[in-house]
Amino acid sequence: MIPTRRILTPDDLEKFLESPACTELLDFLTSLNDAIIGVKTTDAIEDSPIVQQLISFLDKIEQVNKDVAPVETNSRFGNPAFRDFYDTIEKKIPEWIGEFVPAEYVEEVAKYAQESFGNRKRIDYGTGHELNMLIFLLCLAKLKLVQSSDYQALVVHVFFRYIAVMRGLQLSYWLEPAGSHGVWGLDDFHFLPFLFGAGQLRGHKHFRPKSIHNQEILDEFLHEYKYFECVRFVNSIKTGSLRWHSPMIDDISGAKSWEKVNLGLFKMFKAEVIGKLPIMQHFLFGSLVSFEGGSMSEHLAHETEDDEHGCVSHSEVYALGQEFPGCCGIKVPSAIAAAAAAATGNANAHVSSSSTTPADLKLPVMTRPIPFD
Repeated sequence: MIPTRRILTPDDLEKFLESPACTELLDFLTSLNDAIIGVKTTDAIEDSPIVQQLISFLDKIEQVNKDVAPVETNSRFGNPAFRDFYDTIEKKIPEWIGEFVPAEYVEEVAKYAQESFGNRKRIDYGTGHELNMLIFLLCLAKLKLVQSSDYQALVVHVFFRYIAVMRGLQLSYWLEPAGSHGVWGLDDFHFLPFLFGAGQLRGHKHFRPKSIHNQEILDEFLHEYKYFECVRFVNSIKTGSLRWHSPMIDDISGAKSWEKVNLGLFKMFKAEVIGKLPIMQHFLFGSLVSFEGGSMSEHLAHETEDDEHGCVSHSEVYALGQEFPGCCGIKVPSAIAAAAAAATGNANAHVSSSSTTPADLKLPVMTRPIPFD
């Protein structure tokens, strides 16, 4: 079954938030989060055969990134070579997924995997794409291909590997933040690595949320705790203080404990990612993750209205920070793009993930202050 869009209106979204599908998604996220509380990224975690296959799958995605080089352009927006990358993996993912997913579910599960790596038309990436990777893993759990005993490895070895692959794509193709600064992506792109990273730090005897302001701690412990690695990455591509370029991350650092950060991010994920129509109107439902929502006739009618952004509808949809309707937000060049240009001294230069490291990139970026309770 090919997954289709079912959340077309605010009413559809409200129904989804009260649906078994939403409960199932949040329960799965809770289980993954609980599995890595107090677990270091460097801890010895055994990989089951399915985890090994998932890591191999991500290795193949990364190899395509290396094989499809960015093209020289006069723009700091998304590089058109990303479309060649996307076309290549779109053809290959069903084959790769078919190595461990039952044949009758390959088409459905492969669609979620495909959607995890960004949007071909807009050459952007955001929290909605990241959500698709979570749903991809949920589908594997529903098919009983992964067990609860795999959850630590699923986060630490698979999901964190996915984040690394996405960083490579962001560096190579200058993917734009989806929906005007990523619609609540804490680093313009991602949300979940911060949530899981805070889970890793829950109950730590010495580190507190304010520890992110200590550069020595970030440098020394980035390999052990994902939250520190994420903050260090943000600092590596944006100049100035954290208060200025990433006020939300700075606000969160004022929390009293990592438990409050972890639980607060979970609530924020529900409210500001799966609770936002600009994100969820793009989400797909099939037989494994099922929701009725808008009628099929409505869905087909909206599908015929796709514009150059590949959106279902722009009617009365606002992304956070926008002044006019539009689910995709205002086009915003990647901070990585401008930072790479500044690092090379060439406004038109593109870099590959293998030739440039985040530490080489610096760019001042304005973001809006957002309180964290």
